[in-house]
Amino acid sequence: MAAKWIETLVGSLDQKKQYKQHMARMEALPEPHRSAAMALQRYLTYQGGIVDGNTLVTMLGDFVDLWERAAADGTPVRAIVGDDPVEFAETFVSAYSGRQWIDKERERLRKAIDAADDSGEKLT
Repeated sequence: MAAKWIETLVGSLDQKKQYKQHMARMEALPEPHRSAAMALQRYLTYQGGIVDGNTLVTMLGDFVDLWERAAADGTPVRAIVGDDPVEFAETFVSAYSGRQWIDKERERLRKAIDAADDSGEKLT
């Protein structure tokens, strides 16, 4: 009973556990893969704006898998991210469709403009 109440307030405890496990795996990567993965993970968290816990945990798990395989194979960091790490990160996160925080703001903007529009036409 208490677990349900806590999850209602703070979200899925399973997802938090999975997130911590993925982060521990990332911390265990050898250098320079650890530094690159941590920097990219930070960017993905901010840029991706994913608020759906399942999508976020899945994305992070796949991300860590990629870096673990690369480290095991001895793949250089630049061979993974290419010349533009921002492009790599944005392409990676675009593969994960989930609800993002910006979705709420997009809808709020549409409604505000619809309300302010005196022509009577609605945005689509």
